[in-house]
Amino acid sequence: MAKTARERRKTRGGSSSADVLARVGQLARDLWWTWNPDPQRLLAALDPVLWEATNHNPIATLAGLSEQRRVALCGDEAFLSLLRLCERQRALYLRTRPWFRRTATGPQKRVRVAYFCAEFGLHECLPQYAGGLGVLAGDHLKSASDLGIPLVAVGLLYRNGYYRQELRSDGSTRAVYPQLDFTQLPIADTGTRVAVPIGRRDVQVKVWQVQVGRVPLYLLDADQAANPPRDRRLTQRLYGGDGETRIQQEILLGIGGVRALDALGVRASVFHLNEGHAAFAVLERLRRLRAAGLSHSRAWTRVRQSTVFTTHTPVPAGHDRFPPALMQKHLGRLVAELGMARTEFLALGRANPRDRREPFCMTVLALKGSARCNGVTKLHGEVSRAMWTGVFNAARPADVPITHVTNGVHAETWLAPEMRALYDKYLKPRWVGAGPDDDWWQRAGRIPAAELWHVRNLLRRKLVEFLRARLRRQSERRCEPLPYQIAALEALDENALTIGFARRFATYKRAALIFHDLKRLAGILGDPRRPVQLVFAGKAHPADRDGQRLAQQVYQQTRRAGLRGRVILLEDYDLQVGRMLTSGCDVWLNNPVRPQEASGTSGMKPPLHGGLNLSILDGWWPEAYNGRNGWAIDDPNGQDARTTRLSRDRRDAGAVYALLENEIVPLFYDRDRHGVPQRWVRRMIAALQTVCGRFNTHRMLAEYLGLYTPAGE
Repeated sequence: MAKTARERRKTRGGSSSADVLARVGQLARDLWWTWNPDPQRLLAALDPVLWEATNHNPIATLAGLSEQRRVALCGDEAFLSLLRLCERQRALYLRTRPWFRRTATGPQKRVRVAYFCAEFGLHECLPQYAGGLGVLAGDHLKSASDLGIPLVAVGLLYRNGYYRQELRSDGSTRAVYPQLDFTQLPIADTGTRVAVPIGRRDVQVKVWQVQVGRVPLYLLDADQAANPPRDRRLTQRLYGGDGETRIQQEILLGIGGVRALDALGVRASVFHLNEGHAAFAVLERLRRLRAAGLSHSRAWTRVRQSTVFTTHTPVPAGHDRFPPALMQKHLGRLVAELGMARTEFLALGRANPRDRREPFCMTVLALKGSARCNGVTKLHGEVSRAMWTGVFNAARPADVPITHVTNGVHAETWLAPEMRALYDKYLKPRWVGAGPDDDWWQRAGRIPAAELWHVRNLLRRKLVEFLRARLRRQSERRCEPLPYQIAALEALDENALTIGFARRFATYKRAALIFHDLKRLAGILGDPRRPVQLVFAGKAHPADRDGQRLAQQVYQQTRRAGLRGRVILLEDYDLQVGRMLTSGCDVWLNNPVRPQEASGTSGMKPPLHGGLNLSILDGWWPEAYNGRNGWAIDDPNGQDARTTRLSRDRRDAGAVYALLENEIVPLFYDRDRHGVPQRWVRRMIAALQTVCGRFNTHRMLAEYLGLYTPAGE
């Protein structure tokens, strides 16, 4: 009697499809795969069409596999070989002694960090992020895992995530909120439940876990049957709702986060508050120490000394403030347990404690409740010290105890596979076990100019193909006539100088600045011998009408004669779009109103691929720019209050046009007899050497360790 396929596999010592897919599922539930190319290839191979349809979600892809496909995978030796390779890679990663374990001495060995943030951008399949704050937090966790720094993270789990952006035919934004099925995400139920006091009631929250290599991320979910509908909606949307929703979300994050760690048995020595949203953690920790018998003074000192606070916002409107009545309504019970008078409590969140009309500011609470505070670039540290002199009764900004730790990016997450192969060939990086001082980019001069330029062309071509497919889908969704859909497939030129602008559409970032003089811009873009094209992507908060109008203005320019096909706006900016743009664009444009860009980490990603920055000297760029690794948009009067908005925009737009006309475009198209722009490539190499090794999260985490260590003592 003939044996079945399953019996034949067992005879050969093979595994059933269930066994194979269980092994794949184990890999998929550790987000280590999000920064390693081989497991990404493995997961995509499960079902390439389904992989794309699920937004690269491995759990949903596994769940959607047909029985026929499951059986086929089990008998596919190439797939099984790749699975074994990925399992070996993960095992090697986890057993290799990381940098922290090799180098930590004395007090450093006792550091245990609890990292709080309202959003985490780890991968597009887990849409729990809105923008740069979340992306930075995700990169922070990945480097903590790579370096082996003992760290756990705490956030909220949002049923709708952040909104999906759709552009209507007139360019206006339609916000779409997906209903996420948590069982179809790479997360796990810890089995832990905690009660969080809000007003006179307790809100029940469930604690989920996301594994990020060596780092666990705990996410709190209020959408529980035990809660009434109003409480279930508290974790519905990231940054959704009014001020009342926001304060309750921040109570869940800060107070609930501390309680969740306690219930999980996590004993942290350092609490890192990444932005002011989590500042209520200070109050919950104070309450616990007071309940344990410590005096208010001793408890407050202990909380302050063990708290690190990072502020990200140089714009006053970006700091959460709540009226006293709202504080009393939702935190009155906590105030009573602290044994504090109402005025004394409210003073913790006021720059001027004597001003009873001043609202309660979460940033002020975090500054007062943290012994170590920092901005996210050198310039932002200066701006923050000037902004908060009143909180510290300082006579001058230099006396304000706010330092800076310049942001970075997690290189492996953002590195395109094509460029990684070039690194492996010429730079010989050792990613596993790497430390913050490992800088193989210094060897970038070894890469032959022709090969580096070849990869640059590959990445641009890959980007153009990606953009055309996205534009076609956008056109189809809007039910546009066939000529528009055909135009989408013909948009852009894979050989043209490609300039990218992708970030949150906040007004101070001035996405539409380059359209200030349309005639001059059309001349730059439309030169048949030296074509240039612009790619835009970004979201504004759904309640930010000015930001939405900014996106609409950019969209309208994409339809203008003379710009159509050379300027595009991609809807629904997410991490995948970010990876494609930062790897595929030749030039990264950044033109905020100085000094309102705290960091601008998106500009740190293109140099990983030989991309060059064209930026106002704001955020991180003043620390990186040396005249050879990109271009600075001259902004000598950026902080001059006498400069009108119109004259400032005219001046800065003129500076952008001049750089494009006189330097950037001529340099890009100045080719040798082999078609290689040698002088341009030299700038690419200079960017690799000066940006990549310094502006990454490994270096950033090592600097934070300098704050964590004394805080842990």
